[in-house]
Amino acid sequence: WVVLVAADQWRWHMNEQQRMSLARLILIAEADTGQSRKVADFLLSWWNAASCGGFDPTDLWAVDAVIARDMICVVQLIADANTYPDTLGYRGVFEGLVRQWRPHLLVNHDP
Repeated sequence: WVVLVAADQWRWHMNEQQRMSLARLILIAEADTGQSRKVADFLLSWWNAASCGGFDPTDLWAVDAVIARDMICVVQLIADANTYPDTLGYRGVFEGLVRQWRPHLLVNHDP
């Protein structure tokens, strides 16, 4: 419960348009299409670009215009919030995206 309270305190950084854009992008990234991969790449670059890979802005050309607008809205959210998605209450969602799209990052490298 404390985690939810802490997450809600950070949600003020998002206006309704940003919140809805992020929600739509998460749903798309959780699917399994070519556009889903592009959206997941975008979201995971916010999560951890060094591990998950960066985002090629020309990938905006490879998604529908409405998706590109949502991505641009989330870029503004990232700039406004000045934080990572886990501090906005999305840790579980982004960990799920890592499991789905970057499973090689979860491989146990213990001897």
